[in-house]
Amino acid sequence: MERIVCFDIETTGLDYNNSDRCIEIGAVEIIDNKITNNTFHAYINPEGKIIPPEVYMVHKISNAFLEDKPKMSEVAPKFLEFVGDSQIVAHNGFDFDFPFMDKELERVHLNCIPRDKRLDSLVIARNRVFGPKNYTLDSLADWFGVSRAARADAHGALIDSILLANVFLELQKTEPFPDISETINEQHEKFLQTPKIGGTFPRRTFPITDAEQQEHELFLDKIQNPEKYEKEEKK
Repeated sequence: MERIVCFDIETTGLDYNNSDRCIEIGAVEIIDNKITNNTFHAYINPEGKIIPPEVYMVHKISNAFLEDKPKMSEVAPKFLEFVGDSQIVAHNGFDFDFPFMDKELERVHLNCIPRDKRLDSLVIARNRVFGPKNYTLDSLADWFGVSRAARADAHGALIDSILLANVFLELQKTEPFPDISETINEQHEKFLQTPKIGGTFPRRTFPITDAEQQEHELFLDKIQNPEKYEKEEKK
């Protein structure tokens, strides 16, 4: 019996090396290339870390909603028990989900998921699929004809895990490109050597200017209210 777990997380931001926290974990079980009804799902109290408005707009999870949810110290052991010794898959996992979880597990003094058990569906897709406009989970779902209707309103860890599981099964039906000489694990090791994961990614130590702040706020407003700017462009 081959068991694989596909998982996804939602967070307060992208900076796992500093103070951002995981606030939701979802995971789906695959056994012998079939998605089962056995899933894992938990919301997590970020212990004082504030969720910025622009991040809230992505997953629609608020600090108020998370106030009575368990802390990572309670959720992490249950998640690791669910994963067991199975292969575990995340999309863009080498660069984000796995190091983010490594940091969370380190905080609660638990062992990380072994590297030889980790798979990144993004790396697999780049080695096996030629044609999608990019390799986001949404694009791959569209490429393989996997419905993502449940993801229309907002991201969610369990919703995304189910979507990932369906995409991963489609990837399993494909063959690696013939000129790929590096194994997935060799590419994994290269990802682990990047500055983000090594913790030496340069951080800004000086304040932003008023002009930069206004430009950033305009950028976020365009993302959150595209209709307003489409009308202005047509004038």
